[in-house]
Amino acid sequence: MKIRACVTGGMVAAILVVAVGASAQTAAPAPLPQSAITDTMEPDFNVINLPTTRPMKPLRSSFHLTHRFLGNLRDGSFTDNLGNLFGLDNGAMVGLEYRIALTDRFQAVFYRSSIDKTIQFSGRFDVARQTDVIPVSISAFGGVEGNQNFGWHAQGRATVKAPTLGVTVSRTLMDRAAIYVVPAFTHNTLAQGDVHRNTFILGTGARVRIGESTFLVGEVSPRLAGYAPGRPSMGFGIEKRVGGHTFQLNFNNTTSTTFAQVARGGYPTTLYFGFNLGRRF
Repeated sequence: MKIRACVTGGMVAAILVVAVGASAQTAAPAPLPQSAITDTMEPDFNVINLPTTRPMKPLRSSFHLTHRFLGNLRDGSFTDNLGNLFGLDNGAMVGLEYRIALTDRFQAVFYRSSIDKTIQFSGRFDVARQTDVIPVSISAFGGVEGNQNFGWHAQGRATVKAPTLGVTVSRTLMDRAAIYVVPAFTHNTLAQGDVHRNTFILGTGARVRIGESTFLVGEVSPRLAGYAPGRPSMGFGIEKRVGGHTFQLNFNNTTSTTFAQVARGGYPTTLYFGFNLGRRF
């Protein structure tokens, strides 16, 4: 009887061990907290040109480089573009950005683009962040930009100040996609003599994760009212995050990167190759 009891007890123990092991293997993993999903799905502070809602801890900083080669990939054949290294031989429009979080909700940004020596000062305030209760993240942003180094060294050339106010609304879809809606109003998108025109855009963008840290991105910024020459600014690309670095290859119908430049739109017959490089520290 003692032997039988020992055997029975051993069999029961073995069954429990197997059952617990199987349960551990088949149990669904615990869901990621929303903060981890946001960090995964928003590797940078821009989609391509449109702002995102990525938060940043107080007194942390970010450096951002934009680079748009001037070779129009829609001119000439594939062989012609290959001979120019897809625009690399045609020069580029370059932008440098420094961003700092003054609090956990407010970010201050300085950006300079080589397009007409434009300097843009801007700020962003995080109104809400997506949680299990709040379905979206909302960030209000505003800025003002001026050409010829904000008029500081114009040397007789005409200067224009163009302020912008807007809101970025985003939603992450689990840890696979993020979508953005960016309504924004820009004053002085056209300023010639006594003629001053404004533009209202409704930017939309998306980011889709296709690997552990690789994403496809795309955006378009249709103008709903006001000055709207050419085509809406639009672009698409692929990006990779490695630690605190984000590297993105993109294609756009414009070399524009500031708020007002994006509001002015792109061109119907152009396609420019470029990249964005971000570093958080």
